[in-house]
Amino acid sequence: MVEELSDPELAFLEMACVPRHGWHGSGTVEDAEAIRTRYPAVTTANIFAAAVLADEGSVRDFLQRDSGLAIAKGGPHGWDALTHLCFSRYLRLDKTRSEAFVRTARMLLDAGASSKTGWVEWIDHPNPRQTFESVLYGVAGIAQHVELTRLLIERGADPNDEETPYHVAETYDNRIAEILVESGRLNETSLTTLLLRKADWHDYDGMKYLLEHGANPNGLFAGRFTTLHQSLRRDNGIAMVDLLLDHGADPSIPNRGDGRSGVSIAIRCGRRDVLRSLERRGLLPALQGVERLIAACAKGDDEEVRRIAASEPEALRTLLTEGATLPGEFAGNGNIDGVRALLGLGVPVTALYPGDPYFEIPKDSTPLHVAAWRLQHAMVAFLLERGAPVNVSDGNGRTPLQLAIRGSVASHWKERRSPELVRLLLEAGASTQGIEIPCGYDDADVMLKEYGAKADV
Repeated sequence: MVEELSDPELAFLEMACVPRHGWHGSGTVEDAEAIRTRYPAVTTANIFAAAVLADEGSVRDFLQRDSGLAIAKGGPHGWDALTHLCFSRYLRLDKTRSEAFVRTARMLLDAGASSKTGWVEWIDHPNPRQTFESVLYGVAGIAQHVELTRLLIERGADPNDEETPYHVAETYDNRIAEILVESGRLNETSLTTLLLRKADWHDYDGMKYLLEHGANPNGLFAGRFTTLHQSLRRDNGIAMVDLLLDHGADPSIPNRGDGRSGVSIAIRCGRRDVLRSLERRGLLPALQGVERLIAACAKGDDEEVRRIAASEPEALRTLLTEGATLPGEFAGNGNIDGVRALLGLGVPVTALYPGDPYFEIPKDSTPLHVAAWRLQHAMVAFLLERGAPVNVSDGNGRTPLQLAIRGSVASHWKERRSPELVRLLLEAGASTQGIEIPCGYDDADVMLKEYGAKADV
């Protein structure tokens, strides 16, 4: 039961709409429902509450009494009724109201509401800037509601705000992206954003559709990265990289972050498969210095590695200086021959990786931490054979065994899991301290119990 509220109408709208200070796709309707239960009159107190709930009858009554309410602003944020509707938590969470939301939105549009309405928000703290959060973003990017997206586009909505194309890509259901593309209104910047974000999502089908409908693989997202850069930074599979290359992606373009080209990123990520594809296409340039040496390691060309290391001591010195990042990158991609070559040149098996927020890898991660988290079974076995310490903690205080279990339960690549990975670490002396049973992976629980882990009681 909620406590007594001084203004339940405003409180209800606050709790029924997306959270302003946080990811707009978070939050539930639990608090809003609690307010409705204690103060039932809030649901019909004004057109904004009626719109939030897709209460067609009440919205119709309000408009019949005063048609100007279609564009009037109010509520805790000073939004109009259509903005309340499009940023409603009920729209995202209550599928039983789905058709009612479409009918209610159409009613508001017919009465004069603008399909281009929305609100201005401050983002990117601690260096804030303003951005426009359109109603189209609410329905297409947050609620991902196909028919409401279609309705707003039909009524003239502009899909080129900063947020809409960025968040529309966050799904493998590409119907909304297709509506936006086929409207003919997406500009090149928005198409580039959608395409690059499909690399973030490892969405081959979505990427293919966008490339076939005019997206430029060499466009720079936020003036910094092409989609090929992003595809390699996100360790997309070779099929996605080849798809980009088939559609004209240029691996020689430098990014505007650290200045590295697609070729350079592939080399430093240990992507032997990508380097082979580039060679086959005639797109791999003559390499010089340390990149030549790292590429030889990535390709597992032991003879070339020895030759370059012996004849170009400066390249070897540079590799050993930069070497902390390389074993982690190579390990995450499962390149055993590449890691073997790096270790042979003197890079320590305990080299500390600086971290990668995208993959949730913290700083001070060893190659074994990375391989265990990414569920690279053969790489884990190899690193253990080469003496990688099994009970050292990463920058978040987690051991390789803890990461292997977490990866098996709560990662986007958990389909690679196998109890054999857990067994490898346990047989190498991994401690079960700090691991609770059940861990969420039944086969792992069996092994953990064999090695002394206690059930959580």
